Amino acid sequence: MKIALGSDHAGFALKSAIKEHLEGKGLCCYDYGAFDEKSVDYPDQVPAVVDAVRGRNADLGVLICGTGIGMSIAANKHKGIRAALCGDTYSAVYARAHNDANIITLGSRVMGVGLALVIVDAFLESSFEGGRHSQRVDKIRKFENN
Repeated sequence: MKIALGSDHAGFALKSAIKEHLEGKGLCCYDYGAFDEKSVDYPDQVPAVVDAVRGRNADLGVLICGTGIGMSIAANKHKGIRAALCGDTYSAVYARAHNDANIITLGSRVMGVGLALVIVDAFLESSFEGGRHSQRVDKIRKFENN
């Protein structure tokens, strides 16, 4: 599995911990920055991860900012992206299972590293159930405008 990672300055440390964790599990990670804690605007960090996921260079994406909210909003402006802000494992599993989410967003200032790793694992280990959920995801796709 290939994972695209991105963060702003607030999410840099958590992104680094997630990258180390995933690579330790044998997953391929593409790190699109930020590469340090120097201030960057979160919307500028989104396109590279989005492009990797949409272009199928990565299977799924992880975006991290202070709360995860900004990254989620920015990512969901892009056609073909279903980014889910998750703060617990239940939401992470069902974001994939029912919503076919292809990017998870996390808030580095609202959770610790241990919880973030468990949430990311839950997201990556889940899959879309299809069935009745497919028609709902298809309805979401009708709203895409870019």
